[in-house]
Amino acid sequence: MAHLSAHPDGREVPNEWRLVWDTMSSGRTVLVATHANPDADAVASVLAVLLLLEGSERRLVATTGDGRVPRALRFLPAVDRLSTQELSPEERFDRIILVDCADPGRLGPLFQSCPSWFDGSIPIVNIDHHVTNTRFGAVSLVDPAAAATTEILTELVVELDLPLSPALATCLLTGIYGDTLGLQTSSTRPKTMRLAAHLLDAGADLPQIVTHLFRRKPFSTVRLWGLALGRARFEDAIVWTEITPDMLEESGATAAEGEGIVNFLSGTEGAQVAIMFYRQPDGWRVSLRSSSDAVDVARIASQFGGGGHSRAAGCRLPAGEEHRQTFLDTVARFLLDLALAGDPSQ
Repeated sequence: MAHLSAHPDGREVPNEWRLVWDTMSSGRTVLVATHANPDADAVASVLAVLLLLEGSERRLVATTGDGRVPRALRFLPAVDRLSTQELSPEERFDRIILVDCADPGRLGPLFQSCPSWFDGSIPIVNIDHHVTNTRFGAVSLVDPAAAATTEILTELVVELDLPLSPALATCLLTGIYGDTLGLQTSSTRPKTMRLAAHLLDAGADLPQIVTHLFRRKPFSTVRLWGLALGRARFEDAIVWTEITPDMLEESGATAAEGEGIVNFLSGTEGAQVAIMFYRQPDGWRVSLRSSSDAVDVARIASQFGGGGHSRAAGCRLPAGEEHRQTFLDTVARFLLDLALAGDPSQ
C-alpha cells in the first residue's frame, strides 16, 4: 500500500504526487523541454512547468525539441521565455523535466546535439500521457488515460494545492483544449471536464484559447489548406494528402500551419484513417488520425518506429514514393485484418 500524505483540505494525497513535485522543485538549474514539432499540449505543458517553478533563485531553461513554437500558440503567457536558440552541450543542469514526450529521442535536434544530458547522469522527471511512453527517468508520472499532459499537470496542481494563477490556468486549459479539439475527442472523460471547469474558475481565458486554436488563421494557412485539400485522396477507407516544400513556398506558410488538416480529414464520411504526409529533405513525417476507438493508429505507427495514442499517432519514413506506398499498403492491410476479424464497428 502506498504511503499517503495529508492534503490541505483534509483528503489524503498519494505519495507519488509529492515525490514528483519534490523532485521537480528541488533542482537549482533546471531544463524543461518537450518533443520536436510541438503541439498545443506540448508547448502549454512546458510553460505550465515554467510558471509553477518560477519565483525562486533556481535557473530555468525552457524549450521545445527543435526550438519551434507554432504561431497559433504565441498568445500564451510567458511564451517569450521559451528558448528558441540551440542549446550548448556545455550547459549544465542538475534536473531535467520532460513533458508530453514519450521517450527522449522525440526531442529530435535537442537529443541529437546534447545526448549526454539524457544518459541517466542527470535526474529526469517524465510527465506524459502517451501510451507508448517508455517510463524513462528517475521519476515518471505517466497516465495514458489522461486526455493531455496538461490534464496530468492540472491534477498535480489540484492534489498538492499549488498556486494557480490565471496565466497558469490559461496554459493548462490550452493544452487540454488542443489535445481534445475543444473537449470533443473520446479521450475526454468526466475528470477532464471537472479539471477544465476548475481552470475556468481560476481565470483561464477561454475566449482567447478558442480564438487562437480554432478560429483565427493567417491567410497563408488558408492557402496551404486549399492546396493540401486539393490533393486529398480517398481509397480503402483511408483519406490522405500531403504537404510539400513547393506547397509551403507557394502559400507562404510553415509546415506547422498544416497541423490541423489531418483532424479535418478524419471527419470524412466513410474514412477510418486519415493521414498527412509531410515531405521533408530526409523523408516523410507522417501524422495519423483514427475515426473510431476500434482502429488503433498507434499500433500502425509503432511498426515504423513511431507511436502516440490509439486515435492520434505519428512516425517517420525514409524518402521516396515507394516508402509512402508501403505505408499506405500497411494501413490498408491493417483495416482489412480488422474487418476479417469481425470487428464490431464494421
